[in-house]
Amino acid sequence: MKWLLGIDIGGTTVKMAILDLQGIIVEKWEIETVVLNDGVQIPGDIAKSFFEKCQESNKRPEDFVGAGIGAPGFIDFNTGVVEKAVNIGWTNFELIGEFERLTGLPAVLENDANAAAIGEMWKGAGSGATELLAVTLGTGVGGGLITNGQIVHGTVGMAGEIGHITMLPEGGVLCGCGRKGCLETIASATGIARLGLEKRKGKETLLNDIKAVTAKDVFEAYEKGDRIATEVVEEVTFHLGLAISNLANSINPEIIVIGGGVSKAGETLLAPLRQQFERFALPRVFGSTTFKIAELGNDAGVIGCAWLAKQMFLKK
Repeated sequence: MKWLLGIDIGGTTVKMAILDLQGIIVEKWEIETVVLNDGVQIPGDIAKSFFEKCQESNKRPEDFVGAGIGAPGFIDFNTGVVEKAVNIGWTNFELIGEFERLTGLPAVLENDANAAAIGEMWKGAGSGATELLAVTLGTGVGGGLITNGQIVHGTVGMAGEIGHITMLPEGGVLCGCGRKGCLETIASATGIARLGLEKRKGKETLLNDIKAVTAKDVFEAYEKGDRIATEVVEEVTFHLGLAISNLANSINPEIIVIGGGVSKAGETLLAPLRQQFERFALPRVFGSTTFKIAELGNDAGVIGCAWLAKQMFLKK
């Protein structure tokens, strides 16, 4: 048997999985992301855990086709260097070179959001599609653009930064990127909660019964017909629908996959979002596009990374 190794590095945990060549996970586990000393020991921790798992599961490292690694931050895909990953502490960190030295496995590097998009294309909500837009609504807003079955990177790897489309150039809230009015400040879980807190002031609303309002609280109040929650959801889906429709008018995806914690609202989110998408998308684009909720959850990244390893290293 030949195997694939998928690795998804996050700020808190590193998710790891062994998959067969059909993309079926046969083993998956997590280790802590140790960010001490600017994360210098992370590749060593990953290698150690990989070898231990091989022993436990009676697999030989030499039977692995290769590894795919998803990492946050700015990435040089040609060199396998993470140029900047603030949450981990990496600056010009030679992740792939160090991993290959420690394990002997060939490896390929990808941005974590792109890896999740690829995973959904291979085994999730986008299965079978070669033209796909993935939007992740979590603490921030991320995304991935896939065309002809391949992720779009752009000149310096910045393609797919959906969260930093400017929606409110005048008077918008300051974003973590240093600019104001980004989509991330509106449609992320934190953005939705912020809008709920702002709009409830001096108003009669179910949100007044909650001390620390979350995006989940907003959607639950919206389902109950709460007027203030409805205002929030309408504002969020207006901006999200406008941004997504402009992207769709440019790349014409077959499927738009919505993931991240906010996507757990399901049809409560998708119904008003589709209305705004229809409002702004070209009719032919609207008619050829399907919205789906992401299906793979936390496994999307490791599955996408395994696909990358298969494409890069499996001899035809």
